[in-house]
Amino acid sequence: MERVLASSRDRYQDQLGDRRIRLMIVDDSVVARAVLSRIVETDNAFEIAAVASTAEDALDALNHVRVDIILLDLEMPGAGGLKSIPEIIRAAAGAKVMIVSSIADEGAEATVAALALGAADTLPKPGIGRFNGRFSEILLGKLKSLGQAIVLEKRTQADAHKGSPAPLRAMSCDPIEVLAIGASTGGIHALSALFQALPKRIGVPILVTQHLPQPFMSVFARQLGVAAHRETLVGEDGLELVPDRIIVAPGDGHLTLDWSGRRLGVKLTHGRSSSGCMPSVDPMFSSLATAFGRAALGVILTGMGRDGAEGAQRLVACGGSIIAQDEASSAVWGMPRAVLEAGLASAVLPPDKIARRIASRTEERQPCK
Repeated sequence: MERVLASSRDRYQDQLGDRRIRLMIVDDSVVARAVLSRIVETDNAFEIAAVASTAEDALDALNHVRVDIILLDLEMPGAGGLKSIPEIIRAAAGAKVMIVSSIADEGAEATVAALALGAADTLPKPGIGRFNGRFSEILLGKLKSLGQAIVLEKRTQADAHKGSPAPLRAMSCDPIEVLAIGASTGGIHALSALFQALPKRIGVPILVTQHLPQPFMSVFARQLGVAAHRETLVGEDGLELVPDRIIVAPGDGHLTLDWSGRRLGVKLTHGRSSSGCMPSVDPMFSSLATAFGRAALGVILTGMGRDGAEGAQRLVACGGSIIAQDEASSAVWGMPRAVLEAGLASAVLPPDKIARRIASRTEERQPCK
């Protein structure tokens, strides 16, 4: 195995914190490792802590070196990068995995599969017609975003240890008529875990807003449908709400609801959201508040930032309930934390237990205890 431990350097202070972000590069190509290393080393916010040529070598290196971000190729000898993602994430003890691979095109099955397995972000390697010479800039921008998420997580953990837990709201035991789920970084993996634990039928329509660009959406919807064992469609204007049908927000529009005559259906909106996200969870939750009130249940899964907190406030004000993913199971505990700190959450749970709580409020629910 080829492994290069970074030499000691002066600490560099910037928006990422008081130390450099430590990276591991995992790629079987010597050229790719050299190019990625050169790009990373142009920015003093980062340092190369280790390199490896296979997933197996990366796992061995993680026994000896601590890293914050792992750049992982998908096509390598041995087990390969895709199948190794869950094991690498476990061994990396909180490090973020970013896929950098020639088969990581937007909308590609392998890209969405990697995100579903827990990768935090993806980027295709440079090729004909890609990036217009901006690959270095785009790569460093993505790495800084992940670095900021890491610093925020550490601050969140420190703040959580200092203060008392936020109080939880009481949640009604009445049956729900609609379920809406919002997620961002790490959300595909969390959604898969939630739906695997959810009964095959809950008897209510399901809306999902996952932060992903437009080219990913058709593949994401197809893979989510397989994992959830439900019909899953990308949202379109006028699409009907059907029990157990999943409707996914498109990458270029917010998923909301509106009345057309006597029928409630999907209405896509395209204005700027307060969170700046497209699609955004806030308009979806706000729309549910108006249409369903106390019969609506919202779920906030892993993700960076505060998207969903504003819509959750509206939903709770209209009698609806919010469940947030817990910190331990979240890839980035930003969105769930924002809801909890605002005093809007009725429960804070991992995805499988969120599924049980959802099931308890469907028509097939168990009596409240």
